[in-house]
Amino acid sequence: MAEPATKLPIKSEEKGVERRAEPWLPFESLRSEIDRFDDFGPNLWHRPLASALMRRVPRLSEQDMAPAVDLAETEKTYEITCELPGMEEQDIEVVISNGTLTIKGEKQVEKEEKRKEYIFSERRYGSFQRTFRIPDGVDTEKIAATFSKSVLSVILPKTPEAQQNERKIQIKAN
Repeated sequence: MAEPATKLPIKSEEKGVERRAEPWLPFESLRSEIDRFDDFGPNLWHRPLASALMRRVPRLSEQDMAPAVDLAETEKTYEITCELPGMEEQDIEVVISNGTLTIKGEKQVEKEEKRKEYIFSERRYGSFQRTFRIPDGVDTEKIAATFSKSVLSVILPKTPEAQQNERKIQIKAN
């Protein structure tokens, strides 16, 4: 049986333009300090395999960590769909501010397993933010968001005027 979708509240804020925060990369400066030792030449700290492996470690940008979204336009709405596996409704926030729609999320997982011989503890943290410009002709008061089975759906209904302004352009051959 299908699980009912949960409606998410949409916050509306009117603030000044905020600067996007740079991603926090705490080990980046440590990596650059370690990489400086490569400048001393091959005889000092010579570990070719370790050096090669360190250089191949991909560095994730903020864009790489953000989940992919599907954007669709129908006759009456724009739809944003975002898969967020492992996240819960309370971990997600949808905000409208200054003509933009922002989807934010943060996940914090802590797991601890205690046995006679050992204690296993694991923590994972991560956050993302995706921002979209709201197109002209959207009724911002009627934007709705639902979350069901780890999929966030945001519906942006078009105003009646925007629905009527569509027209086809005829393509002419040269």
